[in-house]
Amino acid sequence: MAGRVAWKRVKHVLDRFHQAAFSPKYLLYTNIGISVGLSMVGDTMEQTYERVIGELPAWNRIRTVRMGISGLTVGVVCHYWYQYLDYLFPKRNFKVVIVKILLDQFICSPFYIAVFFLTMAALEHNSWEELQEEIREKALILYAAEWTVWPLAQFINFLLIKPQYRVFYDNTISLGYDIYTSQVKYRKKQEPKND
Repeated sequence: MAGRVAWKRVKHVLDRFHQAAFSPKYLLYTNIGISVGLSMVGDTMEQTYERVIGELPAWNRIRTVRMGISGLTVGVVCHYWYQYLDYLFPKRNFKVVIVKILLDQFICSPFYIAVFFLTMAALEHNSWEELQEEIREKALILYAAEWTVWPLAQFINFLLIKPQYRVFYDNTISLGYDIYTSQVKYRKKQEPKND
């Protein structure tokens, strides 16, 4: 009996938290928190893999924090982007969903990738030349990966997911993409072989 009462209390607290977190008043903060947290989890998972295969000697906490901060900037971008798309195209039919997917892929994806690299360059104190080189080497790889993951994921997002849960859904799917982003971002440059 006491367990049932305790469970009802926990359920009530979680329900109140959910109602507040996904309310218009706190939605931006919720979306940023989710983006930061999952970006850090994705990087931690990638670093764990790199340590297991011997590419990384120890966990780099600064790298994880930087990936989290990039999650903050792209979390803000996603929050306002989805609100803007829903404002422009409030209906949920096949035609509107396709239009949103195309706009997302051709406008938001390149912008999102640019914000990611700009954020990381600022955090790493890279020069403009270093930023340009990294974008040339890695942005197209990430953009191609976006095309393999996001059209189907966004079809579900724009057709079935309630607007206040779009960034949450996006970040849940994005966990795998965040692992890949961390891998691409921190991939060691191959040294040319001298024969």
